[in-house]
Amino acid sequence: MKKFMLLIAGLGVAAAAVPASAAPAFQGGWQNINARQDRIEQRINQGIRSGALSRREATQIRNEYRSLVRMEARYRASRPGLTPQERRDLDRRYDALSAKVRYEKHDRNNHRR
Repeated sequence: MKKFMLLIAGLGVAAAAVPASAAPAFQGGWQNINARQDRIEQRINQGIRSGALSRREATQIRNEYRSLVRMEARYRASRPGLTPQERRDLDRRYDALSAKVRYEKHDRNNHRR
């Protein structure tokens, strides 16, 4: 029993020693900003290819996306860097953009059909 407890304790210590960079991008309810950006870009491109997004819709969404990328760059360039409040602001804005992509892709105005 004592060996078993030592084994469990050793595994716990080993698991705690794994660096955070080796962890997946999505954990604990939040995602890496770069992963979110990539996912949104992929969804826009897929919507264009499938015909679910018109050229006008895609242009409008991409413009909003680019403004968020510029805003993130400004936040990171500011003196303390990306603060938790700025991170929450970006998360909220990316959530809204993601919802807009979802809405536009499923608004049943199939552009190729």
